[in-house]
Amino acid sequence: MDPLEVMEHLHKVKPVYHPIVSASKYEVVGHELYGMYEEQFSLKYFFKDREVPEEFKREVQQQLLVDALDAKIEKNDNTDLFIHRNARHLLEDDEEELLRTLSDYEEKGFPMERIVIEVMEHDFEEDFEALHHLLLYYQTYGIKIAVQHTGANSSNIDLIRQIQPHILKIDARLIRNHYADGLQDIMYTLQLLARRIGAAILFENIEESFELQIAWKYGADYYQGNYLVEPESRFTRTTIRASIEPSITGFIKREQKLIEKRLQFLNQWESKMKNLLPKWEGDDKTEKFLSMTGEVFDEESFRIFLCNENGEQVSSNLRKRNGIWKHEETEKGSNWAFRPYFLENVMLMKTWERGLLSDTYADIETKELIRTFSFPVSKDCFIFVDISYAYIFDNECLLT
Repeated sequence: MDPLEVMEHLHKVKPVYHPIVSASKYEVVGHELYGMYEEQFSLKYFFKDREVPEEFKREVQQQLLVDALDAKIEKNDNTDLFIHRNARHLLEDDEEELLRTLSDYEEKGFPMERIVIEVMEHDFEEDFEALHHLLLYYQTYGIKIAVQHTGANSSNIDLIRQIQPHILKIDARLIRNHYADGLQDIMYTLQLLARRIGAAILFENIEESFELQIAWKYGADYYQGNYLVEPESRFTRTTIRASIEPSITGFIKREQKLIEKRLQFLNQWESKMKNLLPKWEGDDKTEKFLSMTGEVFDEESFRIFLCNENGEQVSSNLRKRNGIWKHEETEKGSNWAFRPYFLENVMLMKTWERGLLSDTYADIETKELIRTFSFPVSKDCFIFVDISYAYIFDNECLLT
């Protein structure tokens, strides 16, 4: 598309709005602003093209913003308006044209609290300190900030933390690129970041059902994508409950079945341990008890050991190698209290007198994904049964 043609026919540039949907009520809570030329050519590449002069881009963005705000007021649409601005445009806006425009429309009836300025993660490559202060300045007017995380640079996590955006946008392409390789770790990191800074999570570019399922599973607050609803030229849609609720209900039912099966495993393993408890002869007979436990958990486990309530390992490792259980003394006397959740889990077992099943995690020795079943064999001694990856892989409910 010829940039000069666009600039000579600005009247043919029209806004389109991609609805953003609430995960809790399935209502349209906002619209992301895009531009079309002659109602058929997206301006996406116009804005990304480095050959297009920046003043052209700013002029087109300004017209799209004004048209969108006029439409919001005309339709009495009180949902949020998401607008894209790159760092350079924001930092070079010495005359505060953006703020003046938003202030004018606030007087006309569209509050700045309904504006969300979206910046890209790679914008941090500009003058970060100046950008950070500018975004803080915008927030004093009630404007919300969204950051699109593309996964391009892990060091940007700390910069996102410093900015503390209201919304963290996650591109569903992360799912496509990492579905079989590290997706769980990536999503855990982003979930933790969002919780720490108090940001809502918005999954965008959802194109397929399984991407919606991943967004739902990892606690997205908002959804966006053509799978849900395509961009529109008017603010006509207020909810997509009829189309999305059956899918979400299906996700819920499936997850409930997986949880139910996982709890069945936990109950079965608790029963196994309770049947063994009469054979517990105290801390000085741990190896004998380990061997009996190994026989009972031969199918599920590859490593079993005992610790006291302070985290000290009071037994050897009962380790299965090439299908044969062996007692390995090297870890006896080690203290594992420094491990995340160790002391909390010990206190839970001691208080509830029940077994626990850990989340999946990568084992330090094998590097494989495992879980650990733990159980109190006495008031101050606890057994840890590491469930092998092979067993987890064969049982989907343990894998998720």
